Amino acid sequence: MNHVNLIGKVSSEPQYIELKTGRKIATFTMSTKEMYLDAEGNTKTRNNWHLLTCWGRWIKVIEELGEVGSDLAVEGKLVSRFYNSKGARKIISEIEVNDLIIL
Repeated sequence: MNHVNLIGKVSSEPQYIELKTGRKIATFTMSTKEMYLDAEGNTKTRNNWHLLTCWGRWIKVIEELGEVGSDLAVEGKLVSRFYNSKGARKIISEIEVNDLIIL
């Protein structure tokens, strides 16, 4: 099963791309915080950044409400794309959003 749930903050201005078919895509990053205990028992916080891609009806929501710093809950799936750059194979992993809530 490929299922991702994240709660965090929008951390970059959404970028909008219109495909030749007329379909729009929004891409942006969101940050999440993870708390854990280190070897000495001290509480530490780690930030993680995630690339998100939105299609369809979510474009309008992101256009109106998805500003940097907004709290956001997303549900989606992890998608990986491969490409070649200067002879080296590269990979991009992103969350394809199925549902979102501006908190």
